[in-house]
Amino acid sequence: MSRLEKSLSEHGYHVGNVDYPSTKHSVEYVADKILDDVLKPYRKMSQTKIHFVTHSLGGIVVRYYLRHYKLSNLGRVVMLSPPNQGSELVDWLKDTYLFKKWHGPAGQQLSASANSFLQSLGPVHFELGIITGDKAFDPLASFLIPGPHDGKVSVESAKVPGMRDFLVLPHTHTFIMRSKSVIDQVTYFLRNGVFKHASSTTGSRPQ
Repeated sequence: MSRLEKSLSEHGYHVGNVDYPSTKHSVEYVADKILDDVLKPYRKMSQTKIHFVTHSLGGIVVRYYLRHYKLSNLGRVVMLSPPNQGSELVDWLKDTYLFKKWHGPAGQQLSASANSFLQSLGPVHFELGIITGDKAFDPLASFLIPGPHDGKVSVESAKVPGMRDFLVLPHTHTFIMRSKSVIDQVTYFLRNGVFKHASSTTGSRPQ
């Protein structure tokens, strides 16, 4: 996320690029013990808006956090390639040794099943813009994931009820945050609450 951090800093934002051990802990632990500690100094700064820009699992951590904690100075949220409705890859691979080793407890929570952890989070009630990709090179992912996808998450699975705006760009899951067009859209949403939809991009507003 360093390229995104640099760009937002150049646009005048004070950026905290939060790293966390995603392969060792659950979503709840990361939100309660790591993200909450990071945000404590800023909660009572009424003149300061707290925005979030996340990638993949980070979006789920923020959804969980904002469902259980109140931020009176919450700004806007942009999620990049979030598995909001889960990933079919998880349902196929979650019981394998390598998946458990690489993705840890949080990875097990990203199931796309009807009774999964993600379904318990419900709709969002904050200003949320989602950017996801529809470009992938993994033939296994294309076999397991229905419809357009970014190699990990389908376009439909990135959506969540209550989102303000939604945009699909030709990028893969792993590197979407490095794209200049994506970074420009993130900045635009933080300032305006919507993405800049143009004829040169493939996008759709939430129904």
